[in-house]
Amino acid sequence: MYAPSVPGPGGVPGLDKVAHLLLFALPSALAWLLGARWVVTLLVVHALVSEPLQGWVSPLRQADPWDTVADLAGVVLGVVVARWPREDGHRP
Repeated sequence: MYAPSVPGPGGVPGLDKVAHLLLFALPSALAWLLGARWVVTLLVVHALVSEPLQGWVSPLRQADPWDTVADLAGVVLGVVVARWPREDGHRP
């Protein structure tokens, strides 16, 4: 995720956005379920800062605002899934 892109033939279009979404959804869901809600806040801050910082710090990287959108969508998805009511109606 942080390594510079390797030049060459492109892969599946949009697959990197799916990876961003999942890499933020999983820790968000786990943090919410474990009661570490502060981690969710940290992930939001990370999503907002990491992409612009990559474009600014490394000449090999280019900031992509859609990566930030995918990161934030992953955080939201993770929390929604974690809060989804169970069969007994209990919300974590």
